[in-house]
Amino acid sequence: MNIGLIAMSGVRVRTAELAELGVTLPGFVNRGTVIASLPSLGLLIVAALTPPEHTVSYVEVADVRDVKEPPPFDLVGISSFTAQIGEAYALADQYRARGTPVVIGGTHTTLCPEEVLEHADAIVCGGAEETWPQLLRDLEAGTLQRRYHGSNRGFYTRGEPVMPRFELLLGRPYNRITVQTSRGCPLDCEFCAASKIFTPHFEQKPVAVVERELQRAAGLFDRPFIEFADDNTFVNPAWSRKFLAMLARQGLRWFTETDLRVADDARMPRMLYEAGCYQLLIGFESPREQSLEGLERNNWKAKRRGHYMKAIDRLQSAGVTVNGCFIVGLDSDTPDIFGEIRDFVREAGLLEVQITCLTPFPGTRLYQRLEREGRLLSRRFWDRCTLFDVNFRPKNMSVEELEAGLRWLFRELYSEDMVHERRRHYVDLIKALDNPVPAAEARS
Repeated sequence: MNIGLIAMSGVRVRTAELAELGVTLPGFVNRGTVIASLPSLGLLIVAALTPPEHTVSYVEVADVRDVKEPPPFDLVGISSFTAQIGEAYALADQYRARGTPVVIGGTHTTLCPEEVLEHADAIVCGGAEETWPQLLRDLEAGTLQRRYHGSNRGFYTRGEPVMPRFELLLGRPYNRITVQTSRGCPLDCEFCAASKIFTPHFEQKPVAVVERELQRAAGLFDRPFIEFADDNTFVNPAWSRKFLAMLARQGLRWFTETDLRVADDARMPRMLYEAGCYQLLIGFESPREQSLEGLERNNWKAKRRGHYMKAIDRLQSAGVTVNGCFIVGLDSDTPDIFGEIRDFVREAGLLEVQITCLTPFPGTRLYQRLEREGRLLSRRFWDRCTLFDVNFRPKNMSVEELEAGLRWLFRELYSEDMVHERRRHYVDLIKALDNPVPAAEARS
């Protein structure tokens, strides 16, 4: 069979004022541009799971309106996040009208299987391992099932993980290549639409397997910048030390997401820097302890609020930039939260910052709670699940106040002057690393 694996890759902000801000604020669009240009690691794994007698093509669609004549395939597999699912349906409907069978998977499929089934011949919920090969056999035998459910645990213990088909990306202008080291997250955030959806357990890939994948990517691309597609990389200290020792031998630069515990060990920041870590994205969520209460069942982040400044300084003083992620619209947020975030970012000297709006993705505990409380603006708002468009009624401010505050904060933090200020701060930190103050001078 000639199989087309299609990734829906473009996310557009729906609120007109925010879209207009994106044209003028370089810091606002930078991370969005990076995310939009990341390849679909899930589909590269699906390609690797496909038996060699089949031909596989990897296709990305940023805007379905640009697809005048979809390329012909014997089978189409589509993966999409919630914000692009409407466009994924439109593309799937085009193929099915031709008589081409369509399979849809990904996060939204796992969250809303009944809805997705209206536009697909079959769906894959959860991981594709142990599921995709059986689906292909069923299709060839004429016994294709409507639903396939992948396992939600034991990803790295049931056998050797497959090598993603990185070669399918050759000739494309990616600024980052994605490699996964773990699945799941030990935290249990109410708003999470990723880790807890696919697996209730945190599992880490053996370091030797990650090393082979990195060497494969490095052999295909010239000095690739690696983005580890994890929700929380540095959870296990023993694994982390072994992982960083391996990375230090690779000579690669990389980015990942993790939580505040990465700075608990005073030796870890320097190990990160020497291993090629350019940046860590850490979800601080809010500078206000009251707003952190209840975000996850154990209040882990609220208990850590007093360590924020020390952790940021420890990491950045070692040369590792911190991308601090904050969520606005939390239940305890009032209209003055926007000024508090701006002041915290400046006081902490954060080198990067990411501001998102609280988003009740379908199927999450947050969505279910806001639905019970009658606070959803509509029952189905998937194209507004961009992390920037408001789709619910905040508790302690109006929708208009949240939208206006978000725009104000973007102007404050993502202006050209502020972006340049953060870059100068980074240069100063690196210079300090290259020219450390002598111990005797530091004590005087």
